[in-house]
Amino acid sequence: MKTGKVYLVGAGPGDPGLITRKGLDCLARADVIIYDHLLDELLLRNAPAGVESIYVGKSASSHAMEQIDINRLLVRKANEGKTVVRLKGGDPFVFGRGGEEAEELAKAGVPFEVVPGVTSAIAVPAYAGIPLTHRSLASSFAVITGHEDPTKSVNSINWEKIGTGVDTLVFLMGMNNLPDIVSKLIANGRPPGTPVAVIRNGTRPEQATVSGTLSDIVEKVKKHKLWPPSVIVVGKVTSLREKLRWFDNRPLFGKRVLVTRARRQASALSRLLSEKGAYPVELPAIDIHPLKDNKELDKAIRRLKSYDWIIFTSVNGVDAFFQRLTAFKLDSRALHGLKIGAIGPATAAALEARGLKADYCPAVFTGEGLVKGLKSRRISGKHFLLPRADIADSEVSDGIKSLGGIVHEVAAYHTVADREAVEKAVELIGEGMIDVVTFTSSSTVTNLVKALGRRRLPSGIITACIGPKTGETAVKAGLTVNIMANAQTIPGLVAAIEEYFNGEARP
Repeated sequence: MKTGKVYLVGAGPGDPGLITRKGLDCLARADVIIYDHLLDELLLRNAPAGVESIYVGKSASSHAMEQIDINRLLVRKANEGKTVVRLKGGDPFVFGRGGEEAEELAKAGVPFEVVPGVTSAIAVPAYAGIPLTHRSLASSFAVITGHEDPTKSVNSINWEKIGTGVDTLVFLMGMNNLPDIVSKLIANGRPPGTPVAVIRNGTRPEQATVSGTLSDIVEKVKKHKLWPPSVIVVGKVTSLREKLRWFDNRPLFGKRVLVTRARRQASALSRLLSEKGAYPVELPAIDIHPLKDNKELDKAIRRLKSYDWIIFTSVNGVDAFFQRLTAFKLDSRALHGLKIGAIGPATAAALEARGLKADYCPAVFTGEGLVKGLKSRRISGKHFLLPRADIADSEVSDGIKSLGGIVHEVAAYHTVADREAVEKAVELIGEGMIDVVTFTSSSTVTNLVKALGRRRLPSGIITACIGPKTGETAVKAGLTVNIMANAQTIPGLVAAIEEYFNGEARP
């Protein structure tokens, strides 16, 4: 059997966005992922369906698997001919025991590659607003273990030289030994007034920083109840934190926001939330699938010339319609002569990407807003095509009919509950891991409420709806709507959440 290959991949310090592109590429090709404690498991979503995931994490209090067994596991899986990703926090070769694993693989003749990662020694201080070097304050830095191998017979840290020989000191895994670290530094020449910062859960939503000096940092850490995992930074550069902090002073910092949006659409909402400091949890309540039977949609495409208007109510509708148009070897020219309506700027942008400009886009991005705007367009007797979700309500169709329009409403795509994602969402909600739940459509409300069953959202969780139609569905389902977007768009929803937490708007 052909021997596989092992990739020792650094996942970064916590923020899943800090993994390298090469690391993501390795995950996308993995047969087996062997991953550590403290990793954001959202990274595992970049792996193929059916990948074997094995947790081998180690913490101070417990080990899922001893290092010698991890080494053997890597060799065994590779010898089964599999592509193995050993996903490690930070960088594999910076206090990550990646060197030991590589030695074992080399000894066994197993091919391997090292994919460097962003080490917490650099990233965590940066996220706290602390540059490790600075032209005026520090020309050197050292990364030091705060917890040496207890089996070593001799302490290899030269405290006498470290004490005064390097400008900035970064200690990893040193929280339990903080008093000893402080006393050794002072005993070896560091002034008691030297600035110090201790950063817990760096680059994560729970990041917390305590600043002080060598003389008082131990007491301050006790007072603020910091515990591992934490990074300790010693040196004048830590005094820059209040001026340079950027990560933990953003308007939504630390808020965990559940993004209940179709899987392929979640990234836009997540990106905007991240920019505001929130931690988006992408667990879409719905997924979009092609129809098994396109007979009705195909029939509508064959007789496009019989319609006066075509109305798109979502990006999904645009995508699904043009997929079928392509299947007929047609393009946007097939819509020549038709008036085109679009609800919302995202839908209009999806049309523009295909070379089409909507003739009508209502100022209020709802079905009601669309129908209201059509009143002045003399649509009585006009034929309308509405390619929509298979579970869409009849608000738009009924509204156009009330104005005398003749409507052909046809399913263009299938909306289904993403059961695995919804169950995970319910689990996180139950564990108190979610601060805000976003609803971007009525179907996301329906699917999440169905999964909750008789349980209710805990009273402390804030609910945010993209528009009145979604909010109405939420209220009918027994939910309290705390936030309603003024503009029925993804940016509008994020702005409303920000305003809520800024105290500018309260229900």
